[in-house]
Amino acid sequence: MAITTEASRLGTSAFNNFSPVELRSPTDVPNVIGAVYRQLLGNDYLMASQRLTSIESLLANGRITVQEFVRQVAKSELYKSKFFYNSFQTRTIELNYKHLLGRAPYDEAEIIHHLDLYQNKGYDADIDAYIDSPEYQANFGEYIVPYYRGFATQTGQKTVGFSRMFQLYRGYANSDRAQFGGNSPHLVTELGRNTASAVVAPGSPGYGYRPSAKGVTPNTAFGGSTIYGDRRLYRVEVSALLTPQYPRVRRSNKAVVIPYEQLSDYMQRVQREGGKIASITPL
Repeated sequence: MAITTEASRLGTSAFNNFSPVELRSPTDVPNVIGAVYRQLLGNDYLMASQRLTSIESLLANGRITVQEFVRQVAKSELYKSKFFYNSFQTRTIELNYKHLLGRAPYDEAEIIHHLDLYQNKGYDADIDAYIDSPEYQANFGEYIVPYYRGFATQTGQKTVGFSRMFQLYRGYANSDRAQFGGNSPHLVTELGRNTASAVVAPGSPGYGYRPSAKGVTPNTAFGGSTIYGDRRLYRVEVSALLTPQYPRVRRSNKAVVIPYEQLSDYMQRVQREGGKIASITPL
């Protein structure tokens, strides 16, 4: 049974027949380790040299539980390098909720709580607060790998968590480090206003574009343009564009105002540079 009638479009079809991964016997260890890495690293690629073999061995030998394995992965330099050192603190908290509790933050108070905890007691104490919480114990216990709980109605699960989860989850093939918006918080405005966003499906038109934080991209062109006169103008928003002078791993978002006659050529150029047209708006 589908999670929603639009499960395939929302990217949740992979969870239609999902069963939690649980450690019941030694033969389950490889599957559990893979599931923990996939969940905590946000589906990011893991090289063999990055594996945490020492704590893997402890789990395989029965020296630690799955809960303790999750704790050690979340405290590892591997996890920090991906989601802590180069991210805004509020973005790290968003991902901690997603990775460790399987849901999105419910309100700004939860963000503030973990900001204060990190500032006063440090990173490790903040991670312990998630894993030692009654919520973690009630849903995962000692031997179940955390999983995304926000796609189904559950006792104690706030409805707002469903729509917010789609701001953090962008499809089964997506990685938490490959999302539009990068290391910036995805929910900070919504949580601050205590509002609920519409569900945005992965790959939805316009989702990939983020306006300039400095507000330098042109938004209007009243009365035409000094360059193009009174010709029909369009504002084109482009995301994931390769900038010529930057390394190929660096991509940017931009908005340009161009006349109708140049639209086709510009769109072809964007495609050649690996970018995506987020929106085209007449001015």
